[in-house]
Amino acid sequence: MSRHDALGEFEHAVLAAVAHLDEAAYGVTIRREIESRTRRHVSIGALYTALDRLERKGYVTSTMSDPTPRRGGRSKRHFRLTSTGSGALQDSRDFLQRMWAGLALTTKRGRA
Repeated sequence: MSRHDALGEFEHAVLAAVAHLDEAAYGVTIRREIESRTRRHVSIGALYTALDRLERKGYVTSTMSDPTPRRGGRSKRHFRLTSTGSGALQDSRDFLQRMWAGLALTTKRGRA
C-alpha cells in the first residue's frame, strides 16, 4: 500500500459495503450488505468496532439521523466513505489484483 494503511479483509468488506450503500449506509444495512455478498455472519459488535477504527483513520465519517417513530424515537448512525477511504479501498483492490495476476492454482479446495 502506497498512500494508505493496508486494509484487512473485514475492513475492506466494510468500506466496500459503505460505498455500495451510499446514503443508506448504517449499521444494519452495512451488516446485511456484507452478509449477503460474503455469505458470512457478521456480529454487530465486530462491525461497529471496525467502523469506529475506520472513522479514526479518516476513511469514513458518521452522522446521526433525526429520531424516527419507527425506531421508537432512536436515531441511526449513518456512515459515508471519505476520499481518503475511497483511496484506501482502491489501493487495497489494486494490491489484491496484482497479487492474483497470472496466478493459476493447481490444488483443489480442501486439499493441501
